[in-house]
Amino acid sequence: MVLAISRKVPPDVRKVADGTVSFMTFSFQAMGTNCRVDYQPRSAAAGRAFESEVRSWVESFESRFSFYRPDSFIGRLNDGAGHVSMELDAEGESLFALCDWFYWTTKGIFDPAVVPLARLWDYHASPARCPADDEIGRGLALSGWSKVRRNGRVVSLPEPGMGVDLGGIGKEYSVDRVVEMARKAGIENIIVNFGNDLRVSGCPPEGGAWKVGLQDPNDPGSCWGGVAATNRAVATSGDYLRFVSIDGVRYGHIIDPRTGRPVRNGCEAVSVVAPTCTEAGVLSTAAFILGEKAGLDLIQQHPGAEGCVVRGVSRSCTGGFEQYEIRHD
Repeated sequence: MVLAISRKVPPDVRKVADGTVSFMTFSFQAMGTNCRVDYQPRSAAAGRAFESEVRSWVESFESRFSFYRPDSFIGRLNDGAGHVSMELDAEGESLFALCDWFYWTTKGIFDPAVVPLARLWDYHASPARCPADDEIGRGLALSGWSKVRRNGRVVSLPEPGMGVDLGGIGKEYSVDRVVEMARKAGIENIIVNFGNDLRVSGCPPEGGAWKVGLQDPNDPGSCWGGVAATNRAVATSGDYLRFVSIDGVRYGHIIDPRTGRPVRNGCEAVSVVAPTCTEAGVLSTAAFILGEKAGLDLIQQHPGAEGCVVRGVSRSCTGGFEQYEIRHD
């Protein structure tokens, strides 16, 4: 998780000395998290139009691709596993193409089709339990993005029990889309923060780079340090907030698609700075699953991406991460 630590911007609208409109802010709930946008429009009217466009697009996106809405495209696709084929719209085709790319470039570590395994590790069950080995074996047999059938825009899940969840990419993709909307609206200075995965463009109100805090997994709510970012995205993955204890053993919410079990490799958090939020989010999660060495190697294979792995009191970073790093006192 990342925490924006730049100066707080009041949500009102004012004219500054040169006649331009100061920063505007709006917040809302979507995709199961807090969403906030701070931006500097050309005028108050343009700002209100931009806010309306963003809210409308996010609502539409969530209604189409949410795993938790039975009437969404994803909900209906999963419900029809084994007997239904559905046609993607243009945005869905783009999303699935991104999933193809990241599934390939992470060698299957990023996998939006591990729903059968996620269902086994039901942290909301009372009491929570560890699945048996044979259950995990069956879940693995039904999981895997490569098993999702595609014929142009027509997609299907060939076996009953299969499922797709775009939660590992949808929020980050939405951040990038909002930044694109801002550019088309002539907005240069903006920070888009959806569930503490964020992307910045231009400058904050005080000038310079946007300063983003990196949460300490050993003391959630405080920062171990931060990064100074300009025209970059920042995302962090970890299991220090979402986990369950079963028979005295702690299990996080991130599933390793290779084993069908929660990640337990000693990593506590991975933060990535990258050109887009989609890339930062996917790489941070994939690196967390891979572990310290392989995870950092993966990040370094992506031009413009840098990352840091937190393990207890130790931190290991890619060679270029220090160019962004600041310390939070």
